[in-house]
Amino acid sequence: MLVKSLAHYKHPDNFPFWIQRNRHDQRSMPLLHTHEFVELIYVECGQATHLFQDTSYEINKGDIFMINPGEKHGYIVNEGQTIEVINCLFHPDFMAPYVLRELRLGDSFDFFYVQPFLNREIRFNHKLNLGAADADKTQDILEELHQEMTQRDSGYQALVQLRMTELFILLSRYYNKGKHKLQIPSPNELLVRRVCGYVERHYNQKITLPMLSKLFYVGERQLNRHFNRYRDTSVYEFVQFVRIEKAKRLLIETDDIVSVVAHRVGYEDAASFGRLFVRQCGYSPGKYREQNR
Repeated sequence: MLVKSLAHYKHPDNFPFWIQRNRHDQRSMPLLHTHEFVELIYVECGQATHLFQDTSYEINKGDIFMINPGEKHGYIVNEGQTIEVINCLFHPDFMAPYVLRELRLGDSFDFFYVQPFLNREIRFNHKLNLGAADADKTQDILEELHQEMTQRDSGYQALVQLRMTELFILLSRYYNKGKHKLQIPSPNELLVRRVCGYVERHYNQKITLPMLSKLFYVGERQLNRHFNRYRDTSVYEFVQFVRIEKAKRLLIETDDIVSVVAHRVGYEDAASFGRLFVRQCGYSPGKYREQNR
């Protein structure tokens, strides 16, 4: 299975964003693959079957969806079919959290900034289909992003981030207009999912209960109580679980030594990481690598 990183694309100035058009037919069908980045995909025209993890679903013109780092996906294009898509590729921390806080966007990103970072067990939809007017507006923004990345005039990085922020807000607004058709979580469960999404994005950074409490405007005891109700675990245990799961993937897919893996998933002390790994998995990181490669 192919694993792609943003280094695979010649993005300028080490700016962690890329956008491109792709056309797929039966002959050019891409391999099932994973990424080290987030991928937003908009279907310009055509139809295909999208393979996602261990499921599949049909995609058509006007569909838009996102793929997390580490998630397997690909397409099946039947004979006589084609599909044309626009791909936006970016790192999970491309949208700085402090900018989102300053813009008071915490409650606006339910679908297209929070949900894509949730694991598959707690996602609540796979894609969004845009109506004609919404699709036109979305495509206009994607065209502007493509133009900025092509011309790379002064300040293009800031404009790209601003336009992506606008795109996420609009997509979440479109999602909220149609969410009555879907089974939507309660406010407290959605809060837990938002926190889960944050942890999934920032697992390699310092994360504490007081910090999350302040960030999401909820008391520490109350947040832990919600986590115990909806996730059957504490906030601290969830953070450790996410980090160890990320570490498992790095142990299998890279040759990094254990201390480097520990650092990459947010642990400064490799010995502490090793103890937590044994507690969660039953054996050491080295033994896990040996058995699962």
